[in-house]
Amino acid sequence: MFLYLAALSIELHRGLNTSAYDFGLYDQGIWLLSRFHSPFVTLMGRNLFGDHTSFVLIFLVPLYWVFGSSFLLFVVQSLAISAGAIPVFLYARKRLDSESAATIFAIVYLIHPATVWIGLENFHPDSFLGLFVGAAIYAALEKKWRLFFVSVLLSLSVKEDVALVIVPLGVWIACRRSRKVGLATAAVSLWYMILAIFGIQQGINGASFRNSWRIPFGGVGGLIKTTFFEPAKLLSHLVSDSRPFYLLQLFLPFAFIFAAFPEVAAISLLVIGINILSTFWYQFHIEYHYSFVALPALVFGTVYAIGQLPIKFRRWLIGACFVTSLFSAFIWSPLPGARTDVAYNGSRHPMVAAANEAMSKIPKSAVVSAYHPLTAQLARREQIYAFPVPFKRALYGLDVFAEGDVMPFAAEIEFVILPASLDYQTQQVWSVVASDFEITFANSWWVVYRRISK
Repeated sequence: MFLYLAALSIELHRGLNTSAYDFGLYDQGIWLLSRFHSPFVTLMGRNLFGDHTSFVLIFLVPLYWVFGSSFLLFVVQSLAISAGAIPVFLYARKRLDSESAATIFAIVYLIHPATVWIGLENFHPDSFLGLFVGAAIYAALEKKWRLFFVSVLLSLSVKEDVALVIVPLGVWIACRRSRKVGLATAAVSLWYMILAIFGIQQGINGASFRNSWRIPFGGVGGLIKTTFFEPAKLLSHLVSDSRPFYLLQLFLPFAFIFAAFPEVAAISLLVIGINILSTFWYQFHIEYHYSFVALPALVFGTVYAIGQLPIKFRRWLIGACFVTSLFSAFIWSPLPGARTDVAYNGSRHPMVAAANEAMSKIPKSAVVSAYHPLTAQLARREQIYAFPVPFKRALYGLDVFAEGDVMPFAAEIEFVILPASLDYQTQQVWSVVASDFEITFANSWWVVYRRISK
């Protein structure tokens, strides 16, 4: 799986199938840190850690001193995702007393649609969670407290909202393993999430929580009111927009076996509930990274449930899980020979070759505004913007939905690279500033512009 994810994600990147969101911003931010600069990511107009408190990315900085290729993040991501199968294998082998069963559940984890898709969806720090959260659950189940504390700290370093899984894990530990350890884990994780959102992020950004728009019915107040006074409206929301199908994709690979003894799988209940409650389309679709954090609890929960059942049923349950996992992978995972394909431009496409030729004409230190698929290729510089930024605000700054105004640093742009054929909106923006630039290179696909010296 590591080789497949690494090879395909690199090919996707080489074929210009990645973008400022969500590869370029990480590549620029880590590159800036590796050069001892403030990680203010110009591709999004925010500090890298003001967007998410993904301090785990700091561990990647030394790799940027050694490896100059932008392929690095894809290799690291693929390795982290694949390594998530290790704690699954270790627990299943002991719980079910079978190497073959352990191997099956490692495969179940690796071919799950959420696992494969996150490996091909640009780059996300969330890809570390299969390993870190999986190791935390494994350590809790086996009472390996030193491993547990390290895994929890690493999990929280990935993203502030990982506490939505770690807090329930702490509650489970308090009930089943150690009251002291469990309550401390839940309390510290909740405290850190609050600190990260309202302390660290607000301190960096100077603004409060930015994702309240994802809460339905107008925010927390409206959600509470709807829950108590219009429950039918809430239920209608929860079954709308393919949300039940999303749950089917998430659960079917495990043949719903975890439901027999759901206490471990329930560790993921809060984050799954938030995903289907959210108004943000990506959160309740299996193709996006929001699902991956729930996966370890579901895998371990399935193994745990089988271990609770009589031995005479285990072979059949393991077989059923393997069959439904293979079926789900064939239908929904973008694997070789599966029904689901990944549509992308190959690295040998003439458009890609032309883009590489055009980008080679831009100095490495230049301040650039580029057509968005090219920003991921040009990210390792102090100032890079996704056109129409900064000539027109779009997906930039703390209020990413604000648009229309010219940014104050528009005059700093030295080079612009755009398609030879512009759509109407791009043409409208470019026509306002085109007189300030001259063409320095053009081919049948791309045009490179340089600001005219005055």
